Amino acid sequence: MLPIIPLQLGEMGIIPIVGLILLAIAVVTVWQMVVITDATEKKALTVLGEYRKLLEPGIAFVPPFVSATHTFDMRTQTLDVPRQEAITRDNSPVTADAVVYIKVMDAKKAFLEVDDYKRAVSNLAQTTLRAVLGDMELDDTLNKRQEINAKIRRELDEPTDEWGIRVESVEVREVNPSKDVQQAMEQQTSAERRRRAMILEAQGERRSAVEEAQGEKQSNIIRAQGEKQSQILEAQGDAISTVLRAKSAESMGERAVIERGMETLETIGEGESTKFVLPQELTSLVGRYGKHLTGSDTQTDSEMLEGLDFDEQTREMLGLDDIEKILGQIDQEAEVDVAEMEEQAQAVKSGAETADIKNPDEVIEEMDADLEADDS
Repeated sequence: MLPIIPLQLGEMGIIPIVGLILLAIAVVTVWQMVVITDATEKKALTVLGEYRKLLEPGIAFVPPFVSATHTFDMRTQTLDVPRQEAITRDNSPVTADAVVYIKVMDAKKAFLEVDDYKRAVSNLAQTTLRAVLGDMELDDTLNKRQEINAKIRRELDEPTDEWGIRVESVEVREVNPSKDVQQAMEQQTSAERRRRAMILEAQGERRSAVEEAQGEKQSNIIRAQGEKQSQILEAQGDAISTVLRAKSAESMGERAVIERGMETLETIGEGESTKFVLPQELTSLVGRYGKHLTGSDTQTDSEMLEGLDFDEQTREMLGLDDIEKILGQIDQEAEVDVAEMEEQAQAVKSGAETADIKNPDEVIEEMDADLEADDS
């Protein structure tokens, strides 16, 4: 049989275990010595609780096991300010919330001067928001949002500079009054709108009445002018007709008498008698008439029997030469009046204000001024 030799496994296994422990200690030591800083960060290094320096982005070696680092994000950060309740200067309750944008400018101050800079800035913004709203009236808190933002930022600048923090912007998101105040504001707005609607309606009715009166006035003027010119023309026509009839009767003259005499002779000739007695005037007229007959062998230098025309005095009395001029003036006056009416109508359609019609906003301002005068 082969002899059994006992192996001393305990003595041989200690060496590898110690080596593994030493390797682990070396790895941990190296791990503790190497610090990697991101490009958007800076780290504050402390050794045995003492501040040493700021670690810039990249790799840095620090004393192992006794060192500690505190990371600071160097980018712009957003802090939400919780909703705050405040009482305005005119004793109206409001609630508001905001957003604050900050940036770490000095990581050493942010590490040494304040415990938690984010919480510190948030709490400071809350108290500042309440204080700013408390110094303003309700209408200002609802309308002057930019002014509120600027005031909060100014109040935050001084203390945050000591912490190495810069407040880049403050934005108030909402400012809400209480429900009772909201209902009162809605009623006030509704009443104001009804008031403006009534004023605008009254102004519109007044303008309509004025334009209707103006149109009726112009219509009456044109109608009166037309009747006047019609009467003038009618009178002129009657006068001309009367004179024409008179002149026509006069212009018939001897021709009419002769023709009448010839008709009489023809009637006499149809009788049975062979002897006729003629007045001297008739024979004279027949002789003069025969001279002007076609084919007469009797020579004459007398004037032809023609209708008489109006002399210059008669034409001037009747105004015959001025009829076309009068008609032209009538047409011109009618065109001027119509054109003026069209211009006024177009001005009203385009919204042009007349001198006696006020703007609704001016009427409201005057009414408000009268109410304030009565109150005082």
